Amino acid sequence: MQNLYLGTIGWSYNFWKGKFYPKKTASKDYLAYYASQFNTVEVDSTFYRIPTATTVTNWKKITPENFVFSLKFPQLITHTKMLKDCQYETDVFLERINLLGEKLGVLLLQFPPNFGIDHLPDLEDYLHKLPVQNRYAVEVRNKSWLTPGFYSVLKSNRVALAWADSPLMSQISEVPADFLYVRWEGDRKKVNGTLGKIEADRTEGLKLVADGIKPFLSKMQVYGYFGKYYSGYPPSDVATLQSLLNSG
Repeated sequence: MQNLYLGTIGWSYNFWKGKFYPKKTASKDYLAYYASQFNTVEVDSTFYRIPTATTVTNWKKITPENFVFSLKFPQLITHTKMLKDCQYETDVFLERINLLGEKLGVLLLQFPPNFGIDHLPDLEDYLHKLPVQNRYAVEVRNKSWLTPGFYSVLKSNRVALAWADSPLMSQISEVPADFLYVRWEGDRKKVNGTLGKIEADRTEGLKLVADGIKPFLSKMQVYGYFGKYYSGYPPSDVATLQSLLNSG
């Protein structure tokens, strides 16, 4: 599907070897193999540290032409400094990831539960200063954010509100941007996520997901990423949802 970018949150999982990755695949070859199966990935490692220019250039080099990377903003910006006094870190991060060029998808600002609606002025100021040529999504984990004022700020800055399947938030249906960004995070209290197999049957839930996404695919691009705590085995979740969407 032309408007659908569907993948997993991260790819560097040794416990996928032998089931998703062929048994003899070296860890340095994981991304190349992953990109032969899916057309996008959400990079989780950028949450912990800004990647080097060499790393980003290599990501671009070893993936196919139509492959897209979405990436998390560093936690230093979203969690530690909470958008204050972080222009330097922001500039370095954007400079590095922009090396992906046409393979750059969406940049995700994921905030902690203690980042509440009282930070709306900080968020509005920060979003306003971001380069307009990139796509951004915001994920909040505090229900105080779910207000018309917040949605208005996102809409005026053409920023998506991440739809996150997570026990931390209620279901979100607002579409403030011209694209969708969906994350199936799951519940780490119920799913181990490191066993390399399906631990929770999500088939019925994915049927509902497919029904919810289908109407948007003719209108806008949809980016969706599965985490290891959803069913326990994200590659299977991607394949199942892809099949459901292709079935019409």
